[in-house]
Amino acid sequence: MRQDDSRPEPGGDTDADHPGGARGGRPATSAVVVGGGLAGITSALALADAGLDVTLLEGRPRLGGLAFSFQRGELTVDNGQHVYLRCCTAYRWFLDRVEGAHLAPLQERLDVPVLDAERNRLGRLRRTALPVPLHLAASLATYPHLSLAERAQVGRAALALKGLDPADPALDSQDFGSWLAAHGQSTRAIEALWDLVGVATLNAVAGDASLGLAAMVFKTGLLSDPGAADIGWARVPLGELHDRLARKALDSAGVRTEVRTRVTSISPLKNGGWSVEVPGERIEADTVVLAVPQAETHDLLPEGALDDPDRLLGIDTAPILNVHVVYDRKVLKRPFFAALGTPVQWVFDRTEASGLRSGQYLAVSQSAAQDEIDAPVAALRERYLPELERLLPAAHGARVLDFFVTRERTATFAPTPGVGRLRPGAHTKARGLYLAGAWTATGWPATMEGAVRSGISAARAALTALDRPRDHLFEEAA
Repeated sequence: MRQDDSRPEPGGDTDADHPGGARGGRPATSAVVVGGGLAGITSALALADAGLDVTLLEGRPRLGGLAFSFQRGELTVDNGQHVYLRCCTAYRWFLDRVEGAHLAPLQERLDVPVLDAERNRLGRLRRTALPVPLHLAASLATYPHLSLAERAQVGRAALALKGLDPADPALDSQDFGSWLAAHGQSTRAIEALWDLVGVATLNAVAGDASLGLAAMVFKTGLLSDPGAADIGWARVPLGELHDRLARKALDSAGVRTEVRTRVTSISPLKNGGWSVEVPGERIEADTVVLAVPQAETHDLLPEGALDDPDRLLGIDTAPILNVHVVYDRKVLKRPFFAALGTPVQWVFDRTEASGLRSGQYLAVSQSAAQDEIDAPVAALRERYLPELERLLPAAHGARVLDFFVTRERTATFAPTPGVGRLRPGAHTKARGLYLAGAWTATGWPATMEGAVRSGISAARAALTALDRPRDHLFEEAA
């Protein structure tokens, strides 16, 4: 449930078709942002708000990176379910900046229904208004998916986790699963609680995740403020927020936005500026922000920009699979739920947002989907429809009107132990060249929040070097 960063879309059907011919006659711009995902949009807005002339270049026909929408008949479909939390203050800043906050509201209080398919039991993870850590005490005390002893051990592990410093480099080299086991967490507790949250936010099971990143997620989301983990999600297609409203905000800020325009090279000029090459045009700029995935960044970086650019290629990727099912009737009363004892992870009702007029449309979000990302649609249908019937009795006898799959094979960077030392900051060794993207050193995993923070950090670095005002920037992302 994520993300950002500009990558080819599933199936490669919408890669950029570059318009032919030169677009000469345009004046040199002060800043060029390469990549139209959340990181690039944020950088472009921040730079333009500071008075720079900005050009934003995106290879695909739309903005939004890996948080986008597409049409399937009469349905408007998100490529995957994306959520954010109340603690995602930079993404909330972004929503405000594009005037879309009302379209992606937050829960009043955290409330996650958790269905156990094997035991046919419903539990809930919800908070009260009590201070941390008492805000979750009542929910944990009655959580039916853990034994009394397991609940007590979870409390002890949470207190130990609260004492960790996510920025400690030593934590980056350890895996979260081993730490949990060493702190008395059973296999069941990891499945029913720690991975329930961690897989959705980190895109990895505990044993494959950096302890530093896991500590950051749980400390920030569950152990910082009572309302930090309240969940928000778009009640409209993501394209409404990340493409239409974002483009409107960019236009209002004076940003020249070019889609279907893939950058082929970036090179320094003798006057200290930069030359950005696209088919048919060479754009000169004082500042360049590279807000594209790590492999593409590696290919575009000029020589000497990083001490060891090949380290970028060591930042692996992880997939997310989304299963989409349209029923002829309503089978789910809740807006979403999480599941245990089944391959199903999280299920969201996307009926209203998609524009479906009758029946119900459910999106099943499957993170850390390495074992299924290339499975045939027929095999996924055979696997997931019976599981949904097991979880949702109302689905028995309901007719499936449509079943399809979206695959993001490189949805996020893999949050493996040791990844922290590979993630670069916004600065490069080349004057006027900066990096953005959820994979850079934000301190966050690959989320929409991390992407926006990276864009702000890159803009802040550029404006500092140019001695331009930075008061308009979101402060916590510094």
